[in-house]
Amino acid sequence: MAKRTSLLSSIAAAAVLLAAAAGGALSADLGETAQASTNGTLAATAGCGKAPTLSSGTRTISSGGQNRSYILRIPDGYDRNRQYRLIFGFHWLNGSANNVASAGYYGLLPLSNNSTIFVAPQGIDNGWANTNGRDLTLFDDISRQIENDLCVDTSQRFALGWSYGGAMSYAVACARPNIVRAVTVISGANLSGCNGGTQPVAYFGIHGIYDSVLNISMGRSLRDTFVRNNGCTAQSPREPSRGSLTHITTTYSGCREGYPVQWAAFDGDHTPSPVDGSSSPNDSRTWTSGEIWRFFSQFASTTPPTTAPPTTVPPTTPPVTTAPPTTPPVTTPPPGEPGACTATYRTVNTWPGGFQAEVTVANNGATTLNGWTVRMTLASGQAISSLWSGVNTGTSGSVSVRNADYNGTVGANGSTTFGFTATGNGATAPSGVSCTSP
Repeated sequence: MAKRTSLLSSIAAAAVLLAAAAGGALSADLGETAQASTNGTLAATAGCGKAPTLSSGTRTISSGGQNRSYILRIPDGYDRNRQYRLIFGFHWLNGSANNVASAGYYGLLPLSNNSTIFVAPQGIDNGWANTNGRDLTLFDDISRQIENDLCVDTSQRFALGWSYGGAMSYAVACARPNIVRAVTVISGANLSGCNGGTQPVAYFGIHGIYDSVLNISMGRSLRDTFVRNNGCTAQSPREPSRGSLTHITTTYSGCREGYPVQWAAFDGDHTPSPVDGSSSPNDSRTWTSGEIWRFFSQFASTTPPTTAPPTTVPPTTPPVTTAPPTTPPVTTPPPGEPGACTATYRTVNTWPGGFQAEVTVANNGATTLNGWTVRMTLASGQAISSLWSGVNTGTSGSVSVRNADYNGTVGANGSTTFGFTATGNGATAPSGVSCTSP
């Protein structure tokens, strides 16, 4: 699944203005289940012991007066007398429920060993603006439908997502702290609102140090909400340096029992699938799915402690009005020059008045490349506004890009990438894309 995307804040005027969430209370039956859970009794949902009528696949549901949908994945060999973990996976802007499901719910499905019911809701306009709390209502309605039919462990509800999906997971943590046990927010920001946001929820934030779409400071702000709520000791976690191609995960100390906060910063841009030792994201090689699964699976099937949470109310952060990225179209890159060093171009994402692109530099020879330079001619009206993992000369017309300090050495049959955002129409690919070394 193509997921790496980027969007500069300068195009906010062309993006959809994101409305902050206005929360709604859970209906009585779901609220009573949550209350039973927090009172120290592991509450069995109404679906426990029943022959299920739901099945895996795309489901429709009436929510807030609209027809909505979600994809449901029930474990193989489902046992109606076993209480299962429930995980919601929210998609990114212009992504879809199908994207999340086809990628194994951010890679958690193959790790779950049939212990988990997975849900991928579909957002209106492929996003999570959560206008008037409509997407929180969808979360409530889907939860109710599933728990009335299937057997769910009420102390094992989780949510996660990337970019806009991360923003929606944060909104769920803020507004449904007695429902969701923990959330993971990948490259997120306060885009879907934070109704409430004063109660503890176990929290795992993941963010790239040079995220060009949603700056890492936005992810730190979300994290710090739950550092405060969970009573953790404030600190500035270590983060990797640019060019290190690594990640650093920090578990906060001093947190209220049962409410950990974890933070992972990685040397990379706006992606859900960073890979240590590589500048190319990869769903099958990323470390994120393993760390997220370990974070979620640490919680035993018991209720969290019921001692009073901290009383300090975090400051209100206004929603960010920059839209997160869209699902990238798949394009066929034009070939580079023949020889040991080749360059292929692809358009990753487009929006009104701009686009994001990526160039892969490959070494097809038998010896190591020690430095490379890519040359290309941008179409009329196109101009580079930002570029990463390379150093460019020129921003329009004939442009050259040489390697950064950390990715100039490319082994035999190896490759590296650089990317950029640009103004103009991204429908026309650059001409004369070529690579030379050194």
